[in-house]
Amino acid sequence: MTDLTAGYEEFCAYLEKHSGICLGANKQYLVTSRLRRIMADNNLEDLKSLLDKISSFQHRNLKTEVIDAMTTNETLWFRDTHPFRILEEMLLPEFYGEKSLRQLRIWSAACSTGQEPYSMSMIINDYKERHRIAGMGEKIIATDISPTALDQAKQGEYPSLAIGRGLDPARLKKHFAETSDGRFKVNPKIAAPVEFKLLNLQDNYAGMGKFDIIFCRNVLIYFTAEFKQDILTRMHAALNPGGYLMVGASEAVNGLSDLYEMVHCRPGIIYRKK
Repeated sequence: MTDLTAGYEEFCAYLEKHSGICLGANKQYLVTSRLRRIMADNNLEDLKSLLDKISSFQHRNLKTEVIDAMTTNETLWFRDTHPFRILEEMLLPEFYGEKSLRQLRIWSAACSTGQEPYSMSMIINDYKERHRIAGMGEKIIATDISPTALDQAKQGEYPSLAIGRGLDPARLKKHFAETSDGRFKVNPKIAAPVEFKLLNLQDNYAGMGKFDIIFCRNVLIYFTAEFKQDILTRMHAALNPGGYLMVGASEAVNGLSDLYEMVHCRPGIIYRKK
């Protein structure tokens, strides 16, 4: 029987080094559930054997597969609701009004299988229709560390079970087309502003350009305090003056009051670049 406990601490150190994720103690079950198939397919008996194999240059694809398995998380449409309400009722009026941007640029960090950036695109599309706003070439850059998740996101096609997680019937009817095999594909108008890119948040993302809004939600909780501060500092540099950062409901921007101003939206908190 495969023993995923042996070598657990070494595996945790490897995962943190290469993805930033800090598992901590007592997460052996998570490792077991996510790596069981990979271990079986490669006839590996313990995590030490796995680490030895993925450290070898000829098995670099296995490294990608392991990181992918450990970083793929579930998501849903319009997750937590209030961030999208804030986008629609507070931020879009500001950016389409007084700021008169040439192009609205949003970054969806850790976008998983695409529900978050496509939700943003639906909000923007419907807002522009209601207010009769001409397009300004909106761009939503959606990034994730998982190639598998990004492949699914780029296809923009979802089974009915995934569609049912947060997507109301009106938006489904308006923004999706049902395929011959009973799946649902995002309409081209919603997909067009979204560009998916492979990105590890440990990497340098200065070359991505500047953004008016950054969604970095439900991912910071997996990182150490030091790495979290590093990400938030670099995201500050990636924001345009007066730009906004949104983090998850259980996350906070601590110790960076010189960089961000907290904005209470009731419900919800967002952070404005100083």
